[in-house]
Amino acid sequence: MLYLLVSPRHVYRNIYYHKQTKNQWARDDPAFMILQVFGILAATAAYSVVGGVGVHGFLKALVPLLVVNYVVAGILLATVTWFVANRFLRHQNVHAADQQVEWQYAFDVHCNSFFAFFVFAYVLQFLFLPLLMKTSWISLFLGNSLFVLAASAYAYITYLGFHAMPFLQHQEIFLYTIPMAAVAYLISLFGFNVSHHLIDYYF
Repeated sequence: MLYLLVSPRHVYRNIYYHKQTKNQWARDDPAFMILQVFGILAATAAYSVVGGVGVHGFLKALVPLLVVNYVVAGILLATVTWFVANRFLRHQNVHAADQQVEWQYAFDVHCNSFFAFFVFAYVLQFLFLPLLMKTSWISLFLGNSLFVLAASAYAYITYLGFHAMPFLQHQEIFLYTIPMAAVAYLISLFGFNVSHHLIDYYF
C-alpha cells in the first residue's frame, strides 16, 4: 500500500509479473478492497466522534461514503475506463493475439487509485481538521489543495494502471482530468471551501 504513494510504478511492474505467472491482470483475492472498506469504516467513525453525531450520524454518513462514493462510484468509474480502454485504446495489430482489459482489472485500478485519494481526502483532511474548519483563506487553501492532490493522484495512478498493459496505446487520456481539476481548484480559491461543504454535508 505504501508503494501506491511513494512509487506507484513499482506496483504495476509487479502486476505485469502477476500477468506472466497467473495469466490474468486482476488480483486473485479481494483482500485489498476489504482493507479499504475497513479504512472507510474507521475514517467515518473518527469523523463521527469528532463531530459528535453519535451512532445515527455515523450510519447516515457511512451509506454515502461507503456505498455511493466507493462501491457505486467505483463500479461506474471502472466500467467507463474498461469501456474506453477496450473500445478506443487497444492496438490494432492483426499479427498479435487479441487481448482485452478485464473489467475486474479496471476495478482493481480504481481501488489502487482510491487508496491515494483516501489518504489525501480522508486521512490528511482529518489530521488537519482543526485548521480546516476555520474560516480563514489559509484553511480554504489547504483543504482545497488536499482535494486537488487527491483527484490528481487518482488520475495519475489510473493512468499508470492502464499504461502497464502493453496492448494499449494513448493511455495519457486518463490524465486529462488533472488540468480540469486544476482549473476547478483555482476557481474554488475565490471562496468555495470544499472541506467545509463536505463535512457539513456528511456530518
